[in-house]
Amino acid sequence: EVQLQASGGGLVQAGGSLRLSCAASGFSFDDYAIGWVRQAPGKEREGVLCISSSDGSRYYADSVKGRFTISSDIAKNTVYLQMNSLKPEDTAVYSCAYVLTGWGCPSRIYEYEYWGQGTLVTVSS
Repeated sequence: EVQLQASGGGLVQAGGSLRLSCAASGFSFDDYAIGWVRQAPGKEREGVLCISSSDGSRYYADSVKGRFTISSDIAKNTVYLQMNSLKPEDTAVYSCAYVLTGWGCPSRIYEYEYWGQGTLVTVSS
């Protein structure tokens, strides 16, 4: 059974940093894409970043370029989202999602097959 668990959210002041973790289980890290997706109150779900076994990382949101990075630790079956220079508009529930693929990160977030519960990030001004 595929399971994804996001953690590491919290309250941070604008300009601060957080690192989110996505602990994954139930699948092999041979052909995969794992993405971070966020949903702010009253807004649609938005892709943030993705990492895959075939083409590295891919940004979905231009607004986080230069501030957020994604990495993976295969030995720990964990994907991380490092968020720096946080802004109030980054406030959202952040979730991780997975799809079995050898073709790199999906173009659309709705191509992910498995979703984990999210972790809330609140950035105060």
